[in-house]
Amino acid sequence: MTRIGLLSDTHGYLDERITHHLRGADEIWHAGDFGAADVVMELAGLAPVFRGVYGNIDGPEIRGTEPLVQDFEVEGLRVLMTHIGGYPGHYSPAARQLLAQARPGLFVSGHSHILRVMPDPKLHLLHLNPGAAGRHGFHKVRTLVRFGIDQGKVVDVQVVELGPRSALTE
Repeated sequence: MTRIGLLSDTHGYLDERITHHLRGADEIWHAGDFGAADVVMELAGLAPVFRGVYGNIDGPEIRGTEPLVQDFEVEGLRVLMTHIGGYPGHYSPAARQLLAQARPGLFVSGHSHILRVMPDPKLHLLHLNPGAAGRHGFHKVRTLVRFGIDQGKVVDVQVVELGPRSALTE
């Protein structure tokens, strides 16, 4: 089994709560809007494998190291990850095209700051959006997701609440 820590929309903010919950992961995935290159570097140092995609707020430094789309396989499960993707029944036009081409079993996106763990029976996939781990945006609670991939299946999905966004000072 491969243990995954998934987050998105850090907007330049990492705290000990985030890194604490990601320690021990085999892979860390970030679904865009890092906000700062040092976030990429710190996350990449926490696990043997790091995968990320750039988001709409990420500048040239991050876009130079992280792609717009990741298409990869873990333990026999094809994964597609992009920042702006939507969710089942409401995919963005670009995501619809990517999903039709790749036919993944797991689709990961960020951007909305809305935590979603949703099956898509029409496309035979699971959609994950970890919500927002940072302190900028309209979300009320900062979140990330931990889960495993075992023999081509997503298992042991855990939503981690990192605390209220509004309690943080700017």
